[in-house]
Amino acid sequence: MSQVEKKAGLLRRTSSSKKPLKEKVVLMYDEIFAKEDPAKNNPRFWDELFLMKVNLEYLESKLESVNGEEVQRIQDNINSLFHHCVQALGEEHQIKVVNALQTLCALFRGVHQKNKSASGFDIINMLMGFDKAEQRMKDLMERLDSLLCGDSSESLKSLCLKLLLCLVTVTDNISQNTILEYVMINSIFEAILQILSDPSSRGQHGYDAVVLLALLVNYRKYESVNPYIVKLSIVDDEPTLDGMGVVLHQALTEYNRQYKDKEEENQGGFFSTLTSMVGSMFIADVDEKLSVQTNEAILLALYEAVHLNRNFITVLAQSHPEIDIPVSPSTPTPTTPTTPLGTTPPSLDVMNNPELPLDPNLQTSNLLITFLKYASIVMQDTKDEHRLNSARLCLIILTCIAEDQYADAFLHDDNINFRVSLHRMPMRHRKKAPGKNIPSRPLVCAVLDLMVEFIVTHMMKDFPMDLYLRCIQIIHKLLCYQKKCRIRLHYTWRELWSALINLLKFLLSNETTLLAKYNIFHLALLVVNLFNMFITYGDTFLPTSNSYDELYYEIVRMHQVFDNLYCMVLRVSTNTGQWKEAASKVTHALVNIRAIINHFNPKIESYAAVNHISQLSEEQVLEVVRSNYDTLTLKLQDGLDQFERYSEQPKEAAFFKELVRSISLNVRKNVSLNTLSQDVLLKEFSTIS
Repeated sequence: MSQVEKKAGLLRRTSSSKKPLKEKVVLMYDEIFAKEDPAKNNPRFWDELFLMKVNLEYLESKLESVNGEEVQRIQDNINSLFHHCVQALGEEHQIKVVNALQTLCALFRGVHQKNKSASGFDIINMLMGFDKAEQRMKDLMERLDSLLCGDSSESLKSLCLKLLLCLVTVTDNISQNTILEYVMINSIFEAILQILSDPSSRGQHGYDAVVLLALLVNYRKYESVNPYIVKLSIVDDEPTLDGMGVVLHQALTEYNRQYKDKEEENQGGFFSTLTSMVGSMFIADVDEKLSVQTNEAILLALYEAVHLNRNFITVLAQSHPEIDIPVSPSTPTPTTPTTPLGTTPPSLDVMNNPELPLDPNLQTSNLLITFLKYASIVMQDTKDEHRLNSARLCLIILTCIAEDQYADAFLHDDNINFRVSLHRMPMRHRKKAPGKNIPSRPLVCAVLDLMVEFIVTHMMKDFPMDLYLRCIQIIHKLLCYQKKCRIRLHYTWRELWSALINLLKFLLSNETTLLAKYNIFHLALLVVNLFNMFITYGDTFLPTSNSYDELYYEIVRMHQVFDNLYCMVLRVSTNTGQWKEAASKVTHALVNIRAIINHFNPKIESYAAVNHISQLSEEQVLEVVRSNYDTLTLKLQDGLDQFERYSEQPKEAAFFKELVRSISLNVRKNVSLNTLSQDVLLKEFSTIS
């Protein structure tokens, strides 16, 4: 049977001369699209309609095919269909409820697809009649709320959430979906929270619930008071917040597990042998394929929770056993097209394990660790806009975390240590880091490791300036906390200093190319001021006096980079041009670094000459440094421990608008594929009935 015949609901050809028969439900749809009231000659029309299996394709295509004049002619019937769908949601007969929910899905999608250029008011008028819209939507939202909060079957609750996701994502720009005004007025926020707070319900529907909440929070968030933002910001119920954390943790864990499996799969067998023979020329390409798709919907939900709700910060630290949960092969999978890695919710096997047995031999994990591992995957490859945006959102989340006092206290707590195995980008000049023998350290070390890893691995032609700025600012905020609280963190600071110096070297080497696109002096200033933080306040937060000596050793050892930077910014700041002021700030910021270099270099040269040594060892240089601190004069620089706090509006508004658009399109596609497994639903409710 052809695709056209399927859409039309054709059953069979009785002979070559006769027209094929139509399904009864298709005939009933045709009556709705006729001018007459379909119930005029058949008072039981609507009762019978909702007992029929919905033909979604036909109904949607019929809605899309009507022209302007026909819309006016059949509007009363469409309004009546919408009204009877809502009424059917209150029926005891479960098959009627299922069919009504699916019909509403088709109505929302079909009407919007046909009228993409129409105003929101015209669409509301076509669907339900503008004069009755408020009451119709009030009834719809109340019935959906009742189904979600009541003792309905899990399949019905799932379908309710799918309908809501369908409604929220029918327009590309969520804020242009005028129908959502009624979803703001008739809030289902409490129903979403109830799903998240109940372990059983959360296991079945938690993923859809948090994605729905994240999208609703972004409806006209900068234009008016969004009740979902207000309510999310004041949630303090521990089971609810923990439930949200569990859903996010499990979704990210599932992505990390899938990535690890694919990584191991690509490293095994013939490929592994081949790369060991010819080098690692193919590694980057393989890794690129692994990180094509990310789960931006879950990242957005995590961001909104962290950004809006101070109480959620405590959830980041909730411990879970770190365990690879196997996906049961016995679970039937729907026959839908394969979706890319990370775009679909985690399997029910994962979601249905809210309580796992604790094993004293198991390494514990938490949402923050899982997020850091996830970030280490998505931040590896930022060559296209999609992946660049995912990395950007990860860094924005880390920015919010780094600014929060409670989060900082947890990150730096020396009594709560974790082994965090971050993913590292394969590079030709370094061996793949072994996953074993990772030390157990405060979590801030993993955050710093992630920042250092990013700095080292993204110095490339298509330079991600925005990500570098965010990365340096996160490090600065963590240092400010350490300085304020006098926390002496045992960290391999030399790796950070080396990464920062190499970054400055990269900026110098690519000055002309980068200046055509970016203000590199702003980034250089941030990097130089990180060194100034260590120079001015390092004695309050570096772990030992030796660490402070090593800082000076690195500055003196790499003095050529700082000398070249000074020459460059001096040249630009003494000429007229757009970068004059920006370069001048870097010139002033270098004053103490230059003082250190100019003070110690002659002393080191003198020591070498007196002792007839052509090349001093590190220990000999450190000895010179230690014995000449007293005569070093430095200037006190103000504002080094101050920073501008993160604000979404106005700086990030455009980014989030495009991000939500991208997520909405992806959710819409997945709802189209997964909502309507009719045969399974109808079989279930036929048995019940």
